[in-house]
Amino acid sequence: MSNKIYPIGIQNFEKIRTDGYFYVDKTALIYQMVKTGSYYFLSRPRRFGKSLLISTLEAYFSGKKELFAGLAMEKLEKEWIKHPIIHLDLNAKKFDTEDDLIRLVDRQLLVYESLYGSCSKDETIDDRFVTLIRLAAEKTGQRVVILVDEYDKPMLQTIGKDALQEEYRNTLKAFYGVMKSMDGYIKFAMLTGVTKFGKVSVFSDLNNLDDISMWNQYIDICGISEQELHDNLEKELHEFADNKNTTYDEICKELRECYDGYHFTHNSIGIYNPFSLLNAFKRKEFGNYWFETGTPTYLVELLKKHHYNLQRITHEETSAEVLNSIDSTSDNPIPVIYQSGYLTIKGYDPEFGIYRLGFPNREVEEGFVKFLLPFYANTNAVESPFEIQKFVREVRSGDYESFFRRLQSFFADTPYELIRDLELHYQNVLFIVFKLVGFYTKAEYHTSEGRIDLVLQTDKFIYIMEFKLDGTAEEAMQQINEKNYAQPFEQDERRLFKIGVNFSAKTRNIEKWIVEVNQKK
Repeated sequence: MSNKIYPIGIQNFEKIRTDGYFYVDKTALIYQMVKTGSYYFLSRPRRFGKSLLISTLEAYFSGKKELFAGLAMEKLEKEWIKHPIIHLDLNAKKFDTEDDLIRLVDRQLLVYESLYGSCSKDETIDDRFVTLIRLAAEKTGQRVVILVDEYDKPMLQTIGKDALQEEYRNTLKAFYGVMKSMDGYIKFAMLTGVTKFGKVSVFSDLNNLDDISMWNQYIDICGISEQELHDNLEKELHEFADNKNTTYDEICKELRECYDGYHFTHNSIGIYNPFSLLNAFKRKEFGNYWFETGTPTYLVELLKKHHYNLQRITHEETSAEVLNSIDSTSDNPIPVIYQSGYLTIKGYDPEFGIYRLGFPNREVEEGFVKFLLPFYANTNAVESPFEIQKFVREVRSGDYESFFRRLQSFFADTPYELIRDLELHYQNVLFIVFKLVGFYTKAEYHTSEGRIDLVLQTDKFIYIMEFKLDGTAEEAMQQINEKNYAQPFEQDERRLFKIGVNFSAKTRNIEKWIVEVNQKK
């Protein structure tokens, strides 16, 4: 049996190394980074190892050679010079007022000012930062290392609060701009975060940052690659398979489908989410570990605020400029959703520089769509999983009448503000419901303006559905028959239902459905 101790939620490199936790060696990449540049920025989704990367850099620049015993860094580094380090973490629980940010930075600066000296406490935080960097270098005789974790948390928490976000932007812009003016005193600086608020805002005064978020050579500096999985956990893969009473190949396939699939640039290897992967190994059980640790409420608010058509989310296309930057005044929610890890790069058109996006894996796709349901349909978060379970049972048993009555209840009492964009609302609810049902049955979508055409398949039944808005159920059925939607299934032994459905803007609900049954021999 494996005796590995998995560092679930532990982000401190020294603790991981001294207490014998499992660690995937990233130190060769870290060595390459510190020897070839001075100022870096890295964007990665939450729980992807950014804080551990910062902590590893802190141990390295502290000269703690003993922590790197047996790792690549031990052989690569010869000097092990100790540098003064200023490590700031902006991962506060709430940012509701301008003072929240100032107080957080103030508390952390005070720790380093007690070590290296300070200027007057009446100075602004950027003036104090200038003095602190200079005094730290002068007192130790070595240039300073600056590490900032979760630089964007104040900005993320104020999405939709434009005035407060502008205050935070101005404060952080001046604060980070200090690093450029103090370049002669700085050895190395790294900032990490979930998102990239464009260089025109927070980083406009720090334009010498190397943003390595989409650099192929640093793709696996956080997360776990397929190669690393097999190099480090081969024995555990076999144990996992035995525990689940399945084959080694099946366990590898299931892990890939659930937790792999993050691509942070085009033509790059896929990366596993480390938090979910290690949880699965620790518990020998598959689960939505990453998704359950954070509720992306601000993402749903963005989607609804900008009247986003959810059908687009599985095949969204965009450019590198859009992916790389978030503008709080933009009406495009996709950059935030991509950078937060709910979408990833699925393809690239080099001629036009266009990226195709999609869900990285099953954990994220199923978790995100389940999370959307109570925000769009007439149901609550507690009831939602049971409602989907009932939908699936009805589809599997051929009980289409109960299925559509349940679907009607999802549209009941549609909020008045949605009436302005009722067509989009009805499409979004149908997309969510059928996407969720599709996780348990085979679903195919054929979408076009103003309607959803759908095929659902179970082991006993095939459903072909055509939806109309302010037409008639009869017209929907006529279209199914005229366009021979059932033709691909003529030789199939399963029972086939053709269902025409009409959605009424007047009643704001499904007005009527009609069914034709193709009996099989």
